[in-house]
Amino acid sequence: MLSLREPVPISHTQRCPASLLTIALKGTSSHKVRSAMSTMKAVRAHKRGGPEVLRYEDAPVPEVGANEVLVEVNAAAVTPGELAWDETWQSADGADRTPIIPSHEFSGVIAQVGGDVRSLTPGTQVYGLIDFNHDGAAAEYVSLPQEGVVPRPVRLSHVESAALPLAALTAWQALADRARVQPGERVFIQGGAGGVGSLAVQFAKALGAEVTATAIDDDVPLVKTLGAAGVVPSVSAARSRGEPLFDVLLNTFGGPVPVESYGLVRPGGRLVTLAQPLDQSMAERHGIQGIFFVVASDPGELRRITDLAEQGKLRPVIARTLPLADASIAYGPPPAPRRPG
Repeated sequence: MLSLREPVPISHTQRCPASLLTIALKGTSSHKVRSAMSTMKAVRAHKRGGPEVLRYEDAPVPEVGANEVLVEVNAAAVTPGELAWDETWQSADGADRTPIIPSHEFSGVIAQVGGDVRSLTPGTQVYGLIDFNHDGAAAEYVSLPQEGVVPRPVRLSHVESAALPLAALTAWQALADRARVQPGERVFIQGGAGGVGSLAVQFAKALGAEVTATAIDDDVPLVKTLGAAGVVPSVSAARSRGEPLFDVLLNTFGGPVPVESYGLVRPGGRLVTLAQPLDQSMAERHGIQGIFFVVASDPGELRRITDLAEQGKLRPVIARTLPLADASIAYGPPPAPRRPG
């Protein structure tokens, strides 16, 4: 089956999943590619477009370069906005590369390694984030450079592992790298039940912070179990409670940062946003540091995320899981009502 992400507001420069959807695939009975196998099942698009151009069909099993590994995919995560990005349809030099295979996060088992690969072996369970100008993992097999895979957290299922790389790297880099959250600090997460937000709540807790998050009433119990000490329906509700201001605010929503968010951060604090650059004049007016960044693939940080998951400090909230043949559904409108994750 395929694990998929729900649609999320994303700018053309940012990859910021809000909700976690997965595609799950049945693995083959062997960790080796069958000698007679030259084709696989995959979801492909032969021309640029939306979900309507995706086809479930036979495709060639990808070749494995000297520095690459071939992974038998057990689950893949989907960011629907990728069909609107030039990188999805073009190679690094701008050339058309259709037919393309979408879905760039995966969890699976190494089936084959290239001649120059020494540290990875067939049978190793791995996960990772694939470059968006490279064919993705909505297929039975995917090949990619060995640097793009790390051992997956076996405490989690393949579906849960596949849902982590992009959302978890986004949340981790926002809090640990950009905001540099310290133990004892107060952290406010806007969107605590979303794909990035639900992981950010857990990371902030693991970093020793006191966490408050926004969530609708139905999601309050979930967000509290993830580690939030307080849950409020909105920024205005947080301000009306008369609590001390926050050291760090992470805005996981798409679009501009709400004006009232700036007033929740103490002077000298940090406000991090993911979808688009924030109003620096507004940040300066409040005496805070305004931070916008684009998430980057980082195998070292993904290993740190693996460690946290293995310690039981991290679990993704999956909104929906679909079979590979139905992958195009994941790129369409989300079901109503929205489920957390």
